[in-house]
Amino acid sequence: MADAASRLVSVAEQLLGAPLPVRVRAWDGSQAGPPGAPVIVVRNRRALRRMLFKPGELGMARAWVAGDLDIEGDLYTALGAVAGLLWEHDDEGRGRSLADTVRDPAARAAVRDLIRLVGPPLPPAPPREEVRRRRHLHTRRTDKRAISHHYDVGNDFYQLVLGPSMVYSCAYWEAPASGGSLETAQRDKLELVCRKLGLKPGQRLLDVGCGWGSMAVHAAREHGVSVVGVTLSQEQAAFARKRVADEGLTDRVEIRVQDYRDVRDGPYDAISSIGMAEHVGAERYLEYARDLYGLLKPGGRLLNHQIARRPQQDETAYEVDAFIDSYVFPDGELAPLGTTVTMLERAGFEVRDVESLREHYARTLRAWVTNLEGDWARATRLAGFGRARVWRLYMAASALAFERNQIGVNQVLAVRTPETGTSGLPARTRAWNS
Repeated sequence: MADAASRLVSVAEQLLGAPLPVRVRAWDGSQAGPPGAPVIVVRNRRALRRMLFKPGELGMARAWVAGDLDIEGDLYTALGAVAGLLWEHDDEGRGRSLADTVRDPAARAAVRDLIRLVGPPLPPAPPREEVRRRRHLHTRRTDKRAISHHYDVGNDFYQLVLGPSMVYSCAYWEAPASGGSLETAQRDKLELVCRKLGLKPGQRLLDVGCGWGSMAVHAAREHGVSVVGVTLSQEQAAFARKRVADEGLTDRVEIRVQDYRDVRDGPYDAISSIGMAEHVGAERYLEYARDLYGLLKPGGRLLNHQIARRPQQDETAYEVDAFIDSYVFPDGELAPLGTTVTMLERAGFEVRDVESLREHYARTLRAWVTNLEGDWARATRLAGFGRARVWRLYMAASALAFERNQIGVNQVLAVRTPETGTSGLPARTRAWNS
């Protein structure tokens, strides 16, 4: 009988209908597949059971998080090859999952061979890091629970990954090809936001989804504004409040554990929403936009920094990524840029500028992965083995997605333009970049 690796490669190629682009090393020490290709390590039969019961991305993610499946060599090269194992694309770009292929008689025979190889086909329990998927309600309660799952991992873990800036959104390299540090690029991103908002001493800024307080501290210290930062994460708020106190800014910065929908002390001169709107959800997005519009004074500006996905031919067929929803951002949803702009306009905003930072986010994510891998032993102690693996896979795969234009990130500057039509913006739109 053939060794385990050869049988796995044979089954995979029958299912894919094409040569396997990776090499496989199985639990019995056998190897098969193209020489020199990235190596997928199948540590035990349980990995295959996970993929049998959840074909495609979620099954592979469960095996990865549990440590049943691993990658040997360069992570990015391997992920680029593995992406082709999860789906094929027809001429219109729609995905055809592995589950769809089992209708083919040869594919069914391959699955039977796989079942014989893995033994009794009992479904393993999902890793404890997995959140049970549910309908995206986006109530105050479910949003708080989702935010806690993602952000209350431990501030020490996030410091390890993000570095001293503690900014969990894409950095901004003034010269993208330069060798500037991540910390400098994050500072430049915060300064870019402040310049776009036109912040001046004495103004009031609302920072929605304030994270660990980086934007609030920068705006108050460098531009003399008063800031209210809101977050649903207790751990973020505790860190941010200490940071504000250490900077001597308690008279100008207030950090609240509060839902943005419950903010009632407007109007504000400006609002920053950086990496927060992805949590809002499609059904609630217009409500989000109207709430922020209502919190701004006439002439006030909104800077909405948000990840975007590519539009689909049939938008009703959009499904949230299974791995992201189950392990990273429960209830998170991505929208096309055009949808976001439309919703802001429907809420009453005048959209004045859109800037893509897609390449900047890819570079940021690679820097975070480097930080994580550089102190891996400590990362696993802080967050746990499974959670650290979630973040490594999520950030590396996301970096590739940004590089390949599968997702993007945009800063949308919008104004609550008064009836007079005076926006208050410079005639030269990109004056903040000079």
